[in-house]
Amino acid sequence: MAKIAINIATGSLQQEEIIVGIDLGTTNSLVAIIHPESKKPVALKEHNSSSLVPSVIHFGKNAGITVGNDAKQYLVSDPANTIFSAKRLMGKTYNDIKNNSTSLAYKIIDDENKLVKVQVGDIFYSPVDLSALILKELKKQAEHIIKTPVTKAVITVPAYFNDAQRQATRDAGKLAGLDVLRIINEPTAASLAYGFGLNKAETKTIAVYDLGGGTFDISILNIAGGVFEVLSTNGDTYLGGDDFDAAVVDYWLSANTFTGEALTHRQVLRLKAEEAKKYLSSNELFKTEYEGKEISISRESFEAVVKPIVERTIASCKNALKDAGLKKNEVDEIVMVGGSTRVPLVKEMVSAFFEKKLNDTVDPDEVVALGAAIQADILAGNTTDMLLLDITPLSLGLETMGGLMDVLLPRNSKIPARASRQYTTYKDGQSGMKIAVYQGERDMVKDNRRLAEFNLTGIPGMPAGMPKVEISFLINADGILVVNAKELRSGVEQSIEVKPQNGLTDEDVEKMLQDSMEHAKEDMDLRALTEAKTEAEQLLQTTEKFLQKNFESLTKVEVTTTSLAMQALQLSLDMNDKNLIQKKTEELNDISRPYAERIMDEAVQKAMKGNKIDSL
Repeated sequence: MAKIAINIATGSLQQEEIIVGIDLGTTNSLVAIIHPESKKPVALKEHNSSSLVPSVIHFGKNAGITVGNDAKQYLVSDPANTIFSAKRLMGKTYNDIKNNSTSLAYKIIDDENKLVKVQVGDIFYSPVDLSALILKELKKQAEHIIKTPVTKAVITVPAYFNDAQRQATRDAGKLAGLDVLRIINEPTAASLAYGFGLNKAETKTIAVYDLGGGTFDISILNIAGGVFEVLSTNGDTYLGGDDFDAAVVDYWLSANTFTGEALTHRQVLRLKAEEAKKYLSSNELFKTEYEGKEISISRESFEAVVKPIVERTIASCKNALKDAGLKKNEVDEIVMVGGSTRVPLVKEMVSAFFEKKLNDTVDPDEVVALGAAIQADILAGNTTDMLLLDITPLSLGLETMGGLMDVLLPRNSKIPARASRQYTTYKDGQSGMKIAVYQGERDMVKDNRRLAEFNLTGIPGMPAGMPKVEISFLINADGILVVNAKELRSGVEQSIEVKPQNGLTDEDVEKMLQDSMEHAKEDMDLRALTEAKTEAEQLLQTTEKFLQKNFESLTKVEVTTTSLAMQALQLSLDMNDKNLIQKKTEELNDISRPYAERIMDEAVQKAMKGNKIDSL
């Protein structure tokens, strides 16, 4: 018998289990659901309160932990034990964030080779631990509001979050007691909230400009027939409204001298800077007092100090358009997402760049969570006429002979995605194969980023080239990569879920893309040389084995000319001249081909001697 659930708060019938949408933000987080009666997405909030829950955690004495508004008040009074912007630490090493660590009042470990951890007293917390505490608070508040247990969720992440950061978000959800059904990109969620794709007859190309507290994304989406396809994405995982605040703080610190602890000043001023940012959206001058001094900033000065930050977002917009192969006039809608888009300068510069009026009709603070709720509704089976297709921002491939990058999934491949390719052994009797997975755009793996490495063992001893090893890549809907290797003749199989230990920084991504363009000709030449050398080395090995096995069947002239040709080919390898290597490879082939064919014919005739045709 089917179970029927009734919401105690509303008295309405509902599904036995509600799937919530969660925007786990850098500055604020919130939960949204599809309202059981209106069937519209709504952000959950208590009566006469905000839907926003500050992403702030305070660790008090005797292990007392508070999250949200109750924790935010300790940013000034107890900054060392009050954690904010934990999302910025997801999947990062200290080396990734050390240049920005001065803006943090709390202590982080400075081991450059390990993922960041926050130290509170004698206890160390990972970003996963911290995010889990925020998610647990959101879960508790949601259950209190809707009077229903919450165990399943869709959580959003910036489009530029890498595998490590996505997996960390999923792990945080698990720690909070949530079954994370899907990790989706924030821009994709926002497009859902704006209702794009609901009309199957509609075809649109939209740009989602998402500037939150700590991250920035620009995504170009094509929506047709209810299918959401991300054409390109770009952004910065360390850029947002927090940087506006930091710029204002630097402005005040450069103009004033304060005595006492610098971090305390910075923390107090950061809160005042946030207040100034909001106030100047509709006023011309912000004034306040601190340490007995009047500090102020005009709208003109504010815009001057934040303009370089906004310009960085415009540069990402240019790159996103280029990657999508589109011109400005081919974009139909510009959707504004994130609280930082309320800054007038941001709107002005984005509108000027795209030469189009902006679409900011949905609350920019809530829009991502509302979209996540719609995605949750899709997963619940209530909406079946929409399909979300995201992309992978960098190419994924394997290391092959000579250190070459063999790409299985090119950059901007739509996800979920699957690709496979067959490989074989290089040496006779080879019983194992190293599988090294790389991410990047260069032809040589040394210039790309290694994600993972494992060994396929137990391959039956066979001549080189005989084993057939199929390697497949599967990127699931959350952007997590699973690599599987299987020797088809024996059935030996090994797989790994790629969880990189070090997050890819914004600078790394930009540099990898830039390097791939700058070194395109150099890489092409190096690949051609490497392929020529690999082919030559294989020919030398094959010829050497053939000579040893068939020495008595060859004439002295054949042995001598072959040996000389092999020597010449070996010498050409040391000279790193592609054309010379190819020439000497062809010469050795020309010398060995006639007697190799003769010996093969003799072997066939010998095998057939004395046999009747009908017995063969």
